[in-house]
Amino acid sequence: MPWLARRVWRLRQWDLVTDDLSFLRRQARTQRFTLGTPKNFRLSSDGTRLLFLRSRTATDRRNSLFCLDLRTGEETTVVDAAALVPGEEDLPPEERARRERARETSGGVVGYATDEAFRLVAFPLSGKLYTADLDSGEVRLLVDAAVVDPRPNPTGTHVAYVSERRLRVIELATGQDRALVADEGPDVTWGLAEFIAAEELNRTRGYWWSPDGRSLLVQRTDRSEVPVWTISDPAHPDTPATTVAYPAAGTTNATVSLSFLGLDGSRVDVERGDWEYLVAVHWSAGGDPLIAVAPRDQRRIDVYAVDPRDGSTRLLHSETDERWVEVVTGVPAWTTDGKLVYVGVRDDTYRVLVDGEPVTPPGLQVRSVLHVGDEVLFSASEDDPTQIHVYRTNGGRVERLSTVDGVHVGAGTAEVTVLSTWSLAHSGPKVSVLRDGDHVADVVSYPMDPGLEPRPVWLTVGKRALRAALVLPTGRTVDDGGEALPVLLDPYGGPHAQRVLQSRNAFLTPQWLADQGFAVLVADGRGTPGRGNAWEKEIHHSFADVTLTDQVDALHAVAERYPGLLDLDRVAIRGWSYGGYLSALAVLRRPDVFHAAVAGAPVTDWALYDTAYTERYLGHPDDNPDVYEHNSLIADAPSLRRPLLIVHGLADDNVFVAHALRLSGELLAAGRDHTFLPLVGATHMTPQAEEVAENLMLTQVRWLKRQLGVATE
Repeated sequence: MPWLARRVWRLRQWDLVTDDLSFLRRQARTQRFTLGTPKNFRLSSDGTRLLFLRSRTATDRRNSLFCLDLRTGEETTVVDAAALVPGEEDLPPEERARRERARETSGGVVGYATDEAFRLVAFPLSGKLYTADLDSGEVRLLVDAAVVDPRPNPTGTHVAYVSERRLRVIELATGQDRALVADEGPDVTWGLAEFIAAEELNRTRGYWWSPDGRSLLVQRTDRSEVPVWTISDPAHPDTPATTVAYPAAGTTNATVSLSFLGLDGSRVDVERGDWEYLVAVHWSAGGDPLIAVAPRDQRRIDVYAVDPRDGSTRLLHSETDERWVEVVTGVPAWTTDGKLVYVGVRDDTYRVLVDGEPVTPPGLQVRSVLHVGDEVLFSASEDDPTQIHVYRTNGGRVERLSTVDGVHVGAGTAEVTVLSTWSLAHSGPKVSVLRDGDHVADVVSYPMDPGLEPRPVWLTVGKRALRAALVLPTGRTVDDGGEALPVLLDPYGGPHAQRVLQSRNAFLTPQWLADQGFAVLVADGRGTPGRGNAWEKEIHHSFADVTLTDQVDALHAVAERYPGLLDLDRVAIRGWSYGGYLSALAVLRRPDVFHAAVAGAPVTDWALYDTAYTERYLGHPDDNPDVYEHNSLIADAPSLRRPLLIVHGLADDNVFVAHALRLSGELLAAGRDHTFLPLVGATHMTPQAEEVAENLMLTQVRWLKRQLGVATE
């Protein structure tokens, strides 16, 4: 670390550790201790320069753009967000929606793109379009309007962006700014990913430049047939309500199509097949553009090559599954020499395949593909799903690049790789750069010290070898003896997400909860990733039975392993989103096990949740009405016998507050006491205001202690 950077880091740390804030206030102020940590890495093609985003301090919510010279180790500021746009940012609605889908809570520069030569950077800031010249350092305001997702073409002569639902292009040499398509009204957008793509398919882009920079492949979205739902602000009745197009299960999705738009004004529409979802797009010099598409039931993902001359498509590969095909980010893609890369299930393992041949071994569960060039860079889990490592294919063999235990996030290429390492040994990530596996540089990170050190007990329990972590009050061990502790389960529990990961940051909140006097148990059951296709698919049509059974089994297995440690007469559960659903489900269907629950933003009726997610796991509601009824909570309202606290944001556009209100209404009609806590102005992301975030957690803990008969101070 250069001397000056080291000095600045120490000063910042001194300021932070002497700040007399509670853990909850620090957690809110630092966005869960992520501010001050570098992210969004982009590497020059020659591997000599690295761009990344980072806030100036561990409490600064604005990201700025930095460049690290990997030859000299010198770090320079490319864009200082606060200096460029002081004061509050003014974001267009499309950008606010994009950030909500990405769960992006920070501000400043939150996204950027470069040309192939790594000379020109385009980025939005406060809704305006800026460019930065990496050679001269000049920053220019190009468009003073509502701008979303600007991207230079590979040759650096033009910048495309979306404004007022249309894709526009500005020519840098002349300043000519024009729309490539006509305005088709408020229900049609060009160049933006639709709700389903961004929320459920991990695709946030809606257009892609050709390698020669003379045309674009652009998504057109028509949402005119999608049901319109209303979000109002009851706390401010003078504020107009907003409407959103929301495709609930069984209803009509937005119509998505593709067209090639040339800078010369040409347009070629892409042949439309029987697909419902545009899953992924890739366009590189390795071949024609690739698209991955899926039918409504998602039991197949087809990979097509598209001919830019006439829009015709050529089927290259189909991956099928009788339940659903899991979406893996980063594929399909071409290698530099034109070989097709995708991920498929072979031997119950998610494996990387190149031109149809597996290049990763059985048992190495691929999580995502990070880059495809001469070789493939990817993340995967081997025999331990609580760890995620970064690997490369290297001349026909697989090489692991991350060497310490933990959760590793990769970027860059197989040859020059950026590793962000989250582990139990430290808070926040340690970021390093490797060249052919050898360390060449570090990227400075300065997160705030949380002020506590989680000490989870790692467990593999029950007949299904469930991965779990038990967190006890600081200073208490499993062998201490003494009074049995009230138990708090703190799961997510749903598909494609994990809680039991070997990262200190993942257990900061559980440790704080444990220090309030609980034994906190976090368990990942069937449906969670990292353990193979069959494990993930066991939740098919069976959210309620499978995920709840695994939480109960984990609890009982841990209590059997440590007799006298857990008080099974005082067991509570809390969670958010799917975890909120699981918490409400627990007290409704297993009151013999659970004595109180806090359900945050719970899905209560799966017919109210979106098409792609819900139908992937439960099927279409017209075909499976009994499945929907069994997995939803509304009909269970009369059976409530335990205390239930429901928490929901009134501005949530993912799990609408209608879920909580309908369950609350049924509980009232059945004469079942419960507590409902509405969060004014809150979306699906947990509240960010410091005092609200702190008091929301304190309210939950006090409520849980009262229900379990635990003494409060």
